[in-house]
Amino acid sequence: MSDPIVTFDEAAVRGELKELVRQTVEDTLSALLEEEADDLVGADRYERTAEREAYRAGHYERGLTTTSGQVTLRMPKLKGMRFATAIIERYKRRETSVEEAMIEMYLAGVSTRRIEDVSEILWGSSVSAATVSNLNDKAFEAVEEWRSRPLTCGYPYVFVDGIYLKRAWGGSFENVAVMVAIGVNDDGYREVIGAAEGFTESAECWREFLSWLRARGLAGVRMFTGDKAAAMTGAIAEVFPGAAYQRCTVHFYRNVLSKVPKSKRSRVAAMLKAIHAQESLDASMEKAAAVAASLDEIRLAAAAKCVREGAAETLTYTRFPMRHWRRIRTNNAIERLNREIRRRTRVVGTFPDGKSALMLVTARLKYVADSEWGSRRYLDVSLLDE
Repeated sequence: MSDPIVTFDEAAVRGELKELVRQTVEDTLSALLEEEADDLVGADRYERTAEREAYRAGHYERGLTTTSGQVTLRMPKLKGMRFATAIIERYKRRETSVEEAMIEMYLAGVSTRRIEDVSEILWGSSVSAATVSNLNDKAFEAVEEWRSRPLTCGYPYVFVDGIYLKRAWGGSFENVAVMVAIGVNDDGYREVIGAAEGFTESAECWREFLSWLRARGLAGVRMFTGDKAAAMTGAIAEVFPGAAYQRCTVHFYRNVLSKVPKSKRSRVAAMLKAIHAQESLDASMEKAAAVAASLDEIRLAAAAKCVREGAAETLTYTRFPMRHWRRIRTNNAIERLNREIRRRTRVVGTFPDGKSALMLVTARLKYVADSEWGSRRYLDVSLLDE
């Protein structure tokens, strides 16, 4: 005869353990509140002393959502002074970690309804839409403060680009452009120095964006790197007349290859890269002329024209230290951020207005900038002084 099999209800055991932890948290916090009240009063219960500053006046119950579940605290009431606890902030109903988690969810593109559902699952009690809205306002205030901060050092290199998102407008949907700027500061580290809304990447939008950067303190710019856009280049020449302009080589390649049949793109791409593999401006210009001639020979006149007309503006970087060339001749530094923005905003779909789009984009930029991205030295800027 076999031994009887011992079984147990795993779900019930887990429930009991969870309740035990929750009760322990509740008892511990209540005990700490009692000790804090005694310290404020300056005497034990019913004790008469010259140091007594207040008297006990009972308790009231107050809920607090913790990561261990919903707990009910016995909050001491005092007569003669207000009981202001340092353990739990006045009027606070949730742990800071819970609030921060909800803000992170919203900034990551999670809808208000989903935040309510997730909070119910994770913390045992649902948050109201008003609470989520208040948290959003709190988050947006911090994000806006960061977005508008003064720029207090020099930025010899600045990368600019625009990203398009969908927004609702008068019952229809249209694109909204968020213009982004990254600067390499005097110490060689990258910073996100600007993000602003623009209905289109027009000359007026770029002029306003660059003027806003200048008003916040952007100075010491030696070169801007960006895509080929007459509106952008014209605004740069107007607002920062002393700065050079570098057309992103990757965008240049894409423009030329768009005029090349797929069967020949690999060959032509290698030819284009050879232009920027040279060791001087003169050598690069000679190579560009040779590439254009080769393109004419294989009957790619449109591509050859692009090379002849556009190669020079992709070689501005050759005026600067050679060790900087690889990183300042493309917009790759900002393209990585744009991919992160698109990944995070894709779950939102269409934004209700331009402000929400700008705030979410800026929040993601701030998150990335505060990570390892902004803590690694990007360039040795001291080479500019040699």
